[in-house]
Amino acid sequence: MADGEKLAQRLALAIPALLLAGAYISEYGFGLFPCEMCWWQRWPHFAAVALAIISFVAAPRRLWIALAGFAILASGLIGGYHAGVEYGWWEGITTCAAATGGSGDALADIFAAPIVRCDEVQWSLFGISLAGFNFLVSTAAAIAIFALLRKARAK
Repeated sequence: MADGEKLAQRLALAIPALLLAGAYISEYGFGLFPCEMCWWQRWPHFAAVALAIISFVAAPRRLWIALAGFAILASGLIGGYHAGVEYGWWEGITTCAAATGGSGDALADIFAAPIVRCDEVQWSLFGISLAGFNFLVSTAAAIAIFALLRKARAK
């Protein structure tokens, strides 16, 4: 396997794994509960991690790496859409999501869960929300993965 392909494979695994780790640290460490659109961004990252792991054990590796890249790109594009909703550039969904606990009493969990709006920024750095950072990191990573795969193919 070419060096570029190895790097693409590692990026396809590391980027979504690190972004998911950051999301869970934000949630459980700092109380930044995800809204519904935040969850939309997580699902493609879960898929990307699984696809990247498959690329280590199954052929054709390039296909699995590319599919992981597309999943990362999908998460980034959802993040871009979510950031636009947060910044008021366009309207998003009209419902709110609530994270529920696992106490065993579903009704009590629902009433105790925080309501998280998709159109409000919970945290930002330099004016960029978490959804905005997901857009920037995921989109750049997907482009890098595709460029590395293309370069490895050209050799």
